[in-house]
Amino acid sequence: MKERLFVTPEYTTAREIKQIRKELHLTQKEFAEFINCSKPTIERWERSKEVIRGPIVPFLKMLQKYPEYEQEVKVPEKVWPLRIWYMYEQDVCTLIDVNEQERKVKIRNYTDKIMFRAFGTIDDPDYNDYLEFLESRCFPESRDKMKLILKDLGLPFYDPIMIIEKTAGRMAEDDFWIRIER
Repeated sequence: MKERLFVTPEYTTAREIKQIRKELHLTQKEFAEFINCSKPTIERWERSKEVIRGPIVPFLKMLQKYPEYEQEVKVPEKVWPLRIWYMYEQDVCTLIDVNEQERKVKIRNYTDKIMFRAFGTIDDPDYNDYLEFLESRCFPESRDKMKLILKDLGLPFYDPIMIIEKTAGRMAEDDFWIRIER
């Protein structure tokens, strides 16, 4: 007999999947997005008479033990015109919502690593912190032959948010980048 390395169940059932989805107050579509599969897969699982195997099994057990995880990774509703996703490779590090007219900033960090957060240890940045952050993801305004770089980017003048829209805030020395949502 093969020795078991983990005490996770070998399978789950349609009833268990539906129960956890309902406990999380998610629709089938939302649950599919949460676990990164298709809605038809969730539908098939929930009406299955057979046992269900695969990576979903330990994940469901984790959700039973840590149901708050769903809220930790949920994207808050967008209430201001500008949303900036500060990313490390494919991981969201900080979500930054900005109201440029009122000069207000709200953030939500999705990492505990201080060095990966857009504002480091600052949990409640002000608008000046935000502007400083944008500038940190661009080449310096004092850079030699800056006008040629701006011309290559198709920009008439130096503006950090416009530069980031063109470059995604990518820098040669790291794997961080920015996605802008308006």
